[in-house]
Amino acid sequence: MTVTVARRPAAGEERHAPHRPRRPGDSYALYLLPGALAFLAVVVVPFLMNTGVSFTDWQGVGSPEWSGLANYRELVGDEDFWASFRHSLFMVVAMAAVPTALGLVLAAALFDFVGKHFGDRVTAVLRACFYLPQVLPIAVAGIVWSWILAPENGSLNEVLKAVGLGGWQQDWLGDPDLALYTVMAVMVWVQLGFPLVVFMAGLQRVDPALYEAAELDGAGWWRRFLHITLPQIRPEIHVVLLWCTIAALKVFGAVYVLTKGGPGGATDVPSYFSFTTFFEKTQVGYGAAISTVLTVLVLALALVGLRLQERAER
Repeated sequence: MTVTVARRPAAGEERHAPHRPRRPGDSYALYLLPGALAFLAVVVVPFLMNTGVSFTDWQGVGSPEWSGLANYRELVGDEDFWASFRHSLFMVVAMAAVPTALGLVLAAALFDFVGKHFGDRVTAVLRACFYLPQVLPIAVAGIVWSWILAPENGSLNEVLKAVGLGGWQQDWLGDPDLALYTVMAVMVWVQLGFPLVVFMAGLQRVDPALYEAAELDGAGWWRRFLHITLPQIRPEIHVVLLWCTIAALKVFGAVYVLTKGGPGGATDVPSYFSFTTFFEKTQVGYGAAISTVLTVLVLALALVGLRLQERAER
């Protein structure tokens, strides 16, 4: 019979526990914890509280009275809400569709034409000029544009008068038929720089050999744009459209500074409609229902957009 005797460690020899393989997520959870707590405190908890308030009849003081789905039933039949929602669709055009299309063309032109003929420095200066409105606070940009578009002594009307087009002078922000389109034009100016910068960054990873081969085959700039640029930066297009659409649905500052939803609700959007319902009409429960619906809509749009982007990448 064989007897096995365990060897005792010699003096000074350390005992080590059996080595356990480290799992990939072991060292990451601790670093994610501060961000998760901040997200919980700043986003999740206020959203849940707002949702709870939306089921009450409350004027902001006193005790809320439970009303169930009454606010949401009222919201379904509220013409002012649906009008503000239609206006937000116009904002999607002004802040997502138009800047994305213009940004694509301008980015390709700066990258493929200006960069080759005038150098990187000129390209960088023009890119910075287009991006400048993104850096400006929206309150500052709105005040400046309200001066430019003022009906009396506004820069735009004065220029039209000086060049003999005085008949084109308008009350750009005070006419119900023009106010929404004027705000849309301002938002195109504000939003254009973001897609431009993203697309120019995306063009950096496109293989130059593709453009050289197409040029040798006689393809013009427009054909190279359609058949090389667009397919190669499709992921950036998805990101820009999703980001800008969400920003358009949430737009508040520009409407507040330029028109305050007027004239006569012609430029009202859901975020500003919720604001006035909260603080001017003091219908806190109803305003909470509006903001809850808008939040759910934005989340659903983000999830759908991410899913479509993932499917397109596969």
